[in-house]
Amino acid sequence: MKSLIQAVAVAAALIVPVVSYAQANSPITRAQVRAELEQLEKTGYRVGDGDNAHYPEAIQAAEARVAAANGNSGYGGVANGTSQAGGGAKVSQKDWDAMYSH
Repeated sequence: MKSLIQAVAVAAALIVPVVSYAQANSPITRAQVRAELEQLEKTGYRVGDGDNAHYPEAIQAAEARVAAANGNSGYGGVANGTSQAGGGAKVSQKDWDAMYSH
């Protein structure tokens, strides 16, 4: 019984910092939530209408309409970089022997 209590105490000590860190990022105020709900309702989404069969699709479509109305796509900006794949890295014979001669 004593070891169970110790295990629970250790687990709680490890979990508390993780939970407090996750909540410290950026708390959303009640006013922000209300404003977001009003924007969603203006696009035609009805909160709590009982239509659970289309819930994920309906809210995602409403959020996309809000994002389009606000002028952002929600997918980030344009990436102006380059990428290379394949081509194989050149390894000297000395390095090759050091890695695989064991």
